[in-house]
Amino acid sequence: MKASPGAAAATGTAEPVSPRDWKRLAASLSPGATLYRPGNPGYPPLALPFNHRYAGIHPAGIVACATTRDVREAICWARAVGLPAVPRSSLGHNYAGYSTTTGLLLNMSRMKKISTVPGRGAARSRAYGPIKVVHGAGTVTVGAGVTNGDLHPLLEDQGIFVPTGRCPSVGVAGLVLGGGIGFSDKMFGLTCDRLVATTVVLADGRVVEAAEDSEPDLFWACRGGAGNNFGVHTSFTFQYERFQGDVGFYRLSWNLDSVLPVMATAQRIAQETEDDKRFHLRLGIGTHGRTRDQIRANAGVNALGQYYGPLDELRAVLAPLLAIGTPEERARNCSAVREVTPAEASTLLSATTPVEKFAAKSAVLNSRTLLDDRQVAAAAERLLDWPGSGNPEGAGLAMFALGGEINRVPRRATAFVHRDDLFILAAETSWADYDSPEVAAANVHWLHDFYDALFPAAPPEHSYQNFPDPKLRDWREAYYGVNYPRLVRVKRKYDPTDFFRYPQGIGS
Repeated sequence: MKASPGAAAATGTAEPVSPRDWKRLAASLSPGATLYRPGNPGYPPLALPFNHRYAGIHPAGIVACATTRDVREAICWARAVGLPAVPRSSLGHNYAGYSTTTGLLLNMSRMKKISTVPGRGAARSRAYGPIKVVHGAGTVTVGAGVTNGDLHPLLEDQGIFVPTGRCPSVGVAGLVLGGGIGFSDKMFGLTCDRLVATTVVLADGRVVEAAEDSEPDLFWACRGGAGNNFGVHTSFTFQYERFQGDVGFYRLSWNLDSVLPVMATAQRIAQETEDDKRFHLRLGIGTHGRTRDQIRANAGVNALGQYYGPLDELRAVLAPLLAIGTPEERARNCSAVREVTPAEASTLLSATTPVEKFAAKSAVLNSRTLLDDRQVAAAAERLLDWPGSGNPEGAGLAMFALGGEINRVPRRATAFVHRDDLFILAAETSWADYDSPEVAAANVHWLHDFYDALFPAAPPEHSYQNFPDPKLRDWREAYYGVNYPRLVRVKRKYDPTDFFRYPQGIGS
């Protein structure tokens, strides 16, 4: 899964700042922090966002922050000289380029500290067949530069678990602020549902701790209200769980000829297991290649996920899917269902995708808006018309199943409103750095046609704020629904001058 919005992506050049002002900023930073300006050797790799589609947006300066004080000094300085300040927790994965700026970029990647505290009260434990989970085992506090990949080794080395996203290089900050989906969210809730406190530097330079009993309005907004709306976060504290035992893992694939029965069956399974928090599913169709023959040959449909319970129970859930396809596909898929350690599952389910240049459109589907055969057939036909690119990630769609603990939280309890739904869908396309402008334009045009083929009557009511779409018209309703008015009130309280802003920012 990708990072939540940061700040306005804009081309051009920021307002000039005097050399004396830049020296003043550098002198205010801690010994572990660094100011980079264009021409410095360390500037280019920090300026380049992970989504190279926005590589032409160059910050006037970059502060590689090491402490909360560095963040505070940088924000106060930027306000004083009239530059926007935009945080980037990791590499800048944002689909819409909202973690880029022509102003001051706050790079948080040096803030990597991770600390754990065992729980003081009586923890609850529950067995799920071969796996035992200890709930409320303790807390883990992470710096704003920590990524999914930084947290995964905790599972391997200490048996400590916090639900994270699929992509190892995505920052936890962007993930949690927009919600945070992954392959364990039905079991333990969204990443934002595990948050118990966060340190925030406000636009006026104040540093506050947001939690249930401290700045509760801000804490509510931070759980799904997306990044760079209310302040810059420097740390996050999550409640963690402990694991004992193995989990079931599966990775299934079919030729595109099976797309209709696979998509229908998988969606039905998701409905039937909506309340079963043990079963997790990602469903997708896609292709890659540059020529028409390559695109057709590489097109297929796939499903993968994990199960917190006995392997025979997982096979029973998957049985309708395992019966689809050619004899070779059925045999391969049956052997692809196996028992692994939770740490192995974390590695097997991880993927850095997409890469280089990419765009996406999302939708949140409920039981009334699931894809029918007509929509799936239209999407498969349009998939074969993909214009191609040099990017090995190609194009297609992915559907992440919701339910379980996610849907047990009321819609208004946190800023994340998508609480009674079945899937988050992402339609994506990608192209390579060396592809021509014509190839890039053809990919973007195809993405809109592909999305329209999926939803010919009207797009679904809601979209996922961590997959931002700069072309989305009614993004306020799509991302936040009934929670948007309260988010605006929180924005006016904590950032009344709208210092943190971007095209799809709260209150814009």
